[in-house]
Amino acid sequence: MKTLILFSTRDGQTREIAHYMASELQELGICADVVNLNRAEEISWEQYDRVVIGASIRYGHFHPALDRFVKKHAATLNGLPGAFYSVNLVARKAEKRTPQTNSYTRKFLMHSPWRPELCAVFAGALRYPRYRWYDRFMIRFIMKMTGGETDTRKEVVYTDWRQVASFARDIAQLAGYSRF
Repeated sequence: MKTLILFSTRDGQTREIAHYMASELQELGICADVVNLNRAEEISWEQYDRVVIGASIRYGHFHPALDRFVKKHAATLNGLPGAFYSVNLVARKAEKRTPQTNSYTRKFLMHSPWRPELCAVFAGALRYPRYRWYDRFMIRFIMKMTGGETDTRKEVVYTDWRQVASFARDIAQLAGYSRF
């Protein structure tokens, strides 16, 4: 049996985190498949004994595919031990890096039919040179208002990889049995 790690990303940091988590699980002797949630057609759920979903925030919202996927597969997701992580730049501030203090994550969990056993919030990455002009302008404006990096020549990774590794260890401890 293995762990399914699904991710929804805007600029790639959530994918990076998913692959890092998979490598951490591999070191613990747990196989993991990493799949883009936006491209997940048919999933052979019977192959997996736990599921992890990660999603990024852009302008205060998760990609709509996350909500559609969770609603479509709620019964199956709730039948497996599960974990959710969100990735956003607000979490670059330590006080906004928990499910209780991160408004985006809290709102998602309140309205979601899925009830994951574990949840984490990770700081994302700021990739100004990769953004389209509009996103570069808007994100710079938001960062200026919130005291963040405004040099549009820079790329800054705020992700705390030790936090990601710790979350992977917690995922490894999830009961590895199907509940459906």
